[in-house]
Amino acid sequence: MEKTQQQQPRRRSQLLFSLAVSLLLASAALFFPSPSSFTEPVDLSSLTFPPTLDNAHLPLFVEEQLRRPPPGAPPPPPGSTPKLAYVISGSGGDGESLKRVLRALYHPFNSYVLHLDLEAPAAERAALAAAVRADAVYARFRNVHVVVKANLVTYRGPSMVANTLHAAAILLRLATDWDWFINLSASDYPLVTQDDLLYVLSSYPRHLNFIDHTSNLGWKVYHRALPVIVDPGLHSSRKSEVHFVSERRNLPSAFKLFTGSAWMMLSREFMEFCVWGWDNLPRAALMYYANFVSSPEGYFHTVICNAEEFRNTTVNHDLHFISWDNPPKQHPHSLELADFPAMLASNAPFARKFAENASVLDRIDVELLDRRPEGFAYGSWWSDGGADGLRLHPPSPAASELSPGAGAARLKTLIDGLISSPRFHESHCL
Repeated sequence: MEKTQQQQPRRRSQLLFSLAVSLLLASAALFFPSPSSFTEPVDLSSLTFPPTLDNAHLPLFVEEQLRRPPPGAPPPPPGSTPKLAYVISGSGGDGESLKRVLRALYHPFNSYVLHLDLEAPAAERAALAAAVRADAVYARFRNVHVVVKANLVTYRGPSMVANTLHAAAILLRLATDWDWFINLSASDYPLVTQDDLLYVLSSYPRHLNFIDHTSNLGWKVYHRALPVIVDPGLHSSRKSEVHFVSERRNLPSAFKLFTGSAWMMLSREFMEFCVWGWDNLPRAALMYYANFVSSPEGYFHTVICNAEEFRNTTVNHDLHFISWDNPPKQHPHSLELADFPAMLASNAPFARKFAENASVLDRIDVELLDRRPEGFAYGSWWSDGGADGLRLHPPSPAASELSPGAGAARLKTLIDGLISSPRFHESHCL
């Protein structure tokens, strides 16, 4: 009797084991059918396996991965018309000049941000916004934007750099396909039509950055780099001059300083690098230049020349005709009729600075832009409809459909001379 009772647990264990084996074999039959059950042979060459540490060859540091160029959009087809992104800035009393500059610069392919800083009364800013809103051409193409929440900008302070970066961020958000960023003021004016400019730029690589720059700071070391300033535009609602601090500082050792013109034409890729790029250099340099005298003449220059990806993309010119004293003072001469021959001989597409409604602007309109008062500069995208008014034509993506004039020949002479120089590839960021 005791023996029978001892055998019962053993038999139950054997029965459970047999049942488990049967279930396992049944599962195997379901998930791993016999070779005869396959209707076609399996092509093992089509199978892919995740990379292992031995064959992935991934870089060790995250920066090495990020330095690889992103896939991005495909390069534009040869001969396609580039698109430009402009910021045109002004202060109190510049509203009318700003509207005139916009009229002379306008083209449907481009994008524009207009900014009147906080020194301009709210009524002047509202009038500018109303004029843009009421214009039938701007309304049709929807490519002119007015900054309503204005910034306070100090001419010699970093708030001017912050304002430029703000405009670039707006343009990167609103317009997804522009190629170059150009910063101008209400006292600038074009010397070529936009058809001239776009036609010429269509034949050059779109990674080029036109920025006047040098590492030879000279007198600027003592007067610009060593002093420490506070820009009231960063913390005050009223414009005033920068405040100098009694202490001075040494030159930075983390990066090399460069200086040059505050006016430039920069590639979209570089502006993305400055606004939301992965590298910390643009942010570190911005913090340094927060206490730098005339930081607009150094921030972008220092960033581009210390960034390995961009230092060999520079063309050392600001695309402006400017008349300076020798040695230069804080502000250039105001241009007049007597300066017209020199402007023309410079082959530059822009000039500054001009007083409001200076008589030389009328001559530029007539002789260089073929522009009537309150009208647009000559271009293939519109025609004079006579009694019917302005007739608009859809702008063509092909540069061959533009209508370049004498200004295109002058500008091409300038740029060809810059990039075909025997020392062009040796002179980047020196």
